[in-house]
Amino acid sequence: MPKGEGKLIAQNKKARHDYAVLDTMEAGMVLQGTEIKSIRNSRINLKDGFVRVRNGEAFLYNVHISPYEQGNIFNHDPLRTRKLLLHKKQIARLIGESKTTGITIVPLKVYIRDGYAKVLIGIAKGKKQYDKREDLKRKDVDRQISRTLKNYSR
Repeated sequence: MPKGEGKLIAQNKKARHDYAVLDTMEAGMVLQGTEIKSIRNSRINLKDGFVRVRNGEAFLYNVHISPYEQGNIFNHDPLRTRKLLLHKKQIARLIGESKTTGITIVPLKVYIRDGYAKVLIGIAKGKKQYDKREDLKRKDVDRQISRTLKNYSR
């Protein structure tokens, strides 16, 4: 199965708008207790999330996983830092890329593959305001072209 495939749980649309994604890689997440049940119920928000590498390990910050409603007093902290499961070569690559100025590592998607929660992280470069406007214009033009072709083919 190619990376990014599986049952899609959450997607970070804001990341594609704010950043130009240069490359992606798949990582597993270390979860506690009822977090996987909340993820399966699509109770996860990637909007402000980012990845940092510390002491040779990758961590996911600011990703909100809501507490499980049927859980007990041992529910998890919604905004806790979660460790990502990556190979050493992948972590070394992330370290090298993150040292470059303007490069950020952001979570793009969370999905379930073979019973495990996976996160697709992207190595991204921040867009300027004029780049964002240009992308919106390009999308609008493409939409108009496809609409006219659809009407023309009828």
